[in-house]
Order: sequence, then structure tokens, then C-alpha cells
Amino acid sequence: MTDSDRISLSGSTSPIRREQIGTDVALLLLRLIVAATMGAHGLVKVFGLFGGPGLDSFAKVLQGYGFTRGLGLLSWITGLTEVGGGVLLALGLFTPLAAAGLLGVGLSVVVSKLGGGFFEGSGKGYEFELTLAVLALAILLAGSGRIALDINTPWCRTPFRYGLVGLLLAVVASVVIGLAF
Repeated sequence: MTDSDRISLSGSTSPIRREQIGTDVALLLLRLIVAATMGAHGLVKVFGLFGGPGLDSFAKVLQGYGFTRGLGLLSWITGLTEVGGGVLLALGLFTPLAAAGLLGVGLSVVVSKLGGGFFEGSGKGYEFELTLAVLALAILLAGSGRIALDINTPWCRTPFRYGLVGLLLAVVASVVIGLAF
């Protein structure tokens, strides 16, 4: 490989080969759409932005999903995880933690809506949340790519190993949320 076959990204200690740039751009796009969608959902829940319900109304939504205790706290946890995870994913910073948090939220919602059927028609479908959860899982296992602030971290160099730990963390968090709330 010659120097002309490499592309250097700012801050990167290891230039990438030109044939890898498509993967890194794809991971950036994947991170950005999940970050924007989940972050916006969090802003709707916590601050009532974009015509959203805000915390009090979101607590009632959670009650409709079958959660019975600590609805105010669960509203905050959910909203802040979505906002914080979205910001971190957009930056490509602490990507395994951000993706695991968003996956945990997605898993909790999917489990709570399982009885409503797959499609959203009756308001209880879970296809949208399942899609977002799988996208978060894909980011978790593939990593941030090299167009990210995580570029020189161990979890960027070996994302699958850290992704498996994040997957375990997301599943445990989802179970704990289901049991606690």
C-alpha cells in the first residue's frame, strides 16, 4: 500500500485505507440518524419540545405501557438516556456506553409493547422501537467508525468486544427497569 492509498483523519494515529472510508461514512450516517431520532424523542419527553408531552404526560404514557412505580423517575431516566445517548452518538464519544443506553431504552419499550402486536396501528405496536433498538445494537457491535471522537480509544480499535459488554449492560439495565418500575 502506498501513501496515496491512505487517507488521514484529523487526530487519528492510524490512517485508513481508501476502501474503508465507505464503512466509516456509513457508520457516521447510522450514528447521526439514531442520535437525531432518539435525542429528539428525549427532548420531547423531558422538555416537551416539538409539541411533546413533557415529563408529566410521558409518565402517563409509561403507565399505559404497564409500568406502575416511580413513573417520574423512570421518565427522567428514559428522557435523559435518550438525550445524552443521542449527543454522545452524534459526536462518536463513548459510543459503546451511548449505544448500550439507547439499546436498553429500546429493549424496555419493545418488551412493554409486545402484547400490542408488531405494527403501530393501535398505538401499542413496537416496530419503530425495535428498529431503533436494532440500529443501536448494530452501532454497539460495529463501533463508531473512524469519523468519531472515539478514534484513538480501545473500544474503537476492538468494537465487537466492547459491544458484547455493552449488550450485556443493556439487557441487564432493561431487566432492572422492568423489575423496578
